[in-house]
Amino acid sequence: MGDSILKRIVTSLLVVFAAYAVTFLLPDWTFCLLTILFIGMALHEFFSIIEKKGLTVYKYFGTIVGMLIPIGIFLHLGGGYANLEPLFIVMACLFSFVRELAIREKKNDHLTRVALTLFALFYISWFFSFFIKIKFLEDGAYLVAFLILVTKVGDVGAYFIGKKFGRHPLIPRISPKKTREGAIGGLALSVLVAFLLRGFLPTAPLYHAILLGILLGIVGQVGDLAESLFKRDFEVKDASSNLPGLGGVLDVIDSLLFTTPIFYFYIKLLL
Repeated sequence: MGDSILKRIVTSLLVVFAAYAVTFLLPDWTFCLLTILFIGMALHEFFSIIEKKGLTVYKYFGTIVGMLIPIGIFLHLGGGYANLEPLFIVMACLFSFVRELAIREKKNDHLTRVALTLFALFYISWFFSFFIKIKFLEDGAYLVAFLILVTKVGDVGAYFIGKKFGRHPLIPRISPKKTREGAIGGLALSVLVAFLLRGFLPTAPLYHAILLGILLGIVGQVGDLAESLFKRDFEVKDASSNLPGLGGVLDVIDSLLFTTPIFYFYIKLLL
């Protein structure tokens, strides 16, 4: 077994154990804490990638505000406080423009800095914070497990099936190693896992599990390709080396960034 594969397996097992512990065994605040940690690390990785391209962003401000968003959601759902989530987003937008107005030297990339900072807050912090909202739903721990397993099994399956059987590139200009065979295999695995874990969902007809398997399988791969898109744009292979064998936190959660809010609204609206 290669050293890189061994690192990938060991790191994956540690991440899985941490996710299982905070989801099923430990108090809700530990789940929130792990979510905040992942968001903070992912934001730091995202802003660091942008800086390597020579662009300026509000790295530390964006990271701090991004970590406040899940805290506000947790306090609202777990402690009955007012919903501070929209306030943090509005304040981040306001501060970004005030900071641009305060710059004395002449610059031509004001909108770029503001847009990238706010995009990171929505794309990483807000989207991933839906995990906390899901956790506070009825049987939330099982819903979280369903979401992670269906999404990540499809993600991992697409990688290994594509590596073994892949012959036809999926979108070579974005990710040359991703293949159509891998995408189809990953989607099939997502549907299979959703079917096997249908008992984790609230009482509902079987077709909801199948539909969620298809939906999460497709959207998860779109999320993975979305990160590949900007990594290709910024000419980096991995977001960082924070997780040995896996790359960075952003590389691990990329497929979950879109599936998490979509899964939440599917549950709220249809189940």
